[in-house]
Amino acid sequence: MRHKSTQEPPIDLPVGFYAWLLDCAPAPGCTTCGAEWRSLKSAEEAGDVWHAARHATKIRDHASGSH
Repeated sequence: MRHKSTQEPPIDLPVGFYAWLLDCAPAPGCTTCGAEWRSLKSAEEAGDVWHAARHATKIRDHASGSH
């Protein structure tokens, strides 16, 4: 007897989605933004897009709210 999988098949995200998701710019000279940027790049290189996206969000929030 075969068991039915409850996991849904993966979805294909639109081309450029990750670029949009990770789009951010650290504020020049800010140590907080710089640390988040390094973490973003490290996560991106490791293929962990969702961790990278969290760092990108922190950079956008910090750069727009604290500077």
